[in-house]
Amino acid sequence: MSDSFDIVFALWPRCAQLDFLGAYEIFAHLPGARIRLASEDGGDLTAALGLELKGLERLDDIERCDLLFVPGTADMSAATTPAMLAQLRRLAEDAHYVTSVCTGSLVLGMAGLLQGRRSATHWAFLEELPKYGAIPDPARTVRDGKYLSGGGVSASIDFALMVAAELVDDTYAQMLQLYIEYAPEPPFNSGHPSTASPQVLAALKAKFGEKLAKIGGAIP
Repeated sequence: MSDSFDIVFALWPRCAQLDFLGAYEIFAHLPGARIRLASEDGGDLTAALGLELKGLERLDDIERCDLLFVPGTADMSAATTPAMLAQLRRLAEDAHYVTSVCTGSLVLGMAGLLQGRRSATHWAFLEELPKYGAIPDPARTVRDGKYLSGGGVSASIDFALMVAAELVDDTYAQMLQLYIEYAPEPPFNSGHPSTASPQVLAALKAKFGEKLAKIGGAIP
């Protein structure tokens, strides 16, 4: 990494907070990193579950970045305005890395940035990626050239550690993993449809099925 490495988190109202907070935790420890939170209009915004963010920059005021990060969302309308997509295309052009977590890959796809590229996304939206010319990859983290992506929500930490290894080295990334004690031992083996029980899948459909379907998500 250079002495200064600009990382832009492109955010919007109702974006998924863990998508970017997991990555933020890792990126903030990268040598020379300058993290900039920005949105279409700048100022304040409220993320998906009520987290309030203050004093964001305007994307239009940021000349360039080394790494562009796009989180996911359950509300594509705010993420895919013509102005937002134009800003993503502009910043992606000169960025060394264009990255996403969860349905952030769909946002990049709508911006026309994933044509012919492999990408991860939340498991419920893998079949949406080909609509934008992308190649869906079910892996938790995926790299295709300068495009790096992670799966759904909690994959933001895995994704960010992959980026840290790319930007510094494996030892540094593993040191950060140790520092944040990222040694997951989930209490249940239900983090993917392939391991979740029929009862859990039914509960998910009842609780979130309509919400996922609104943006093209599918529950098995």
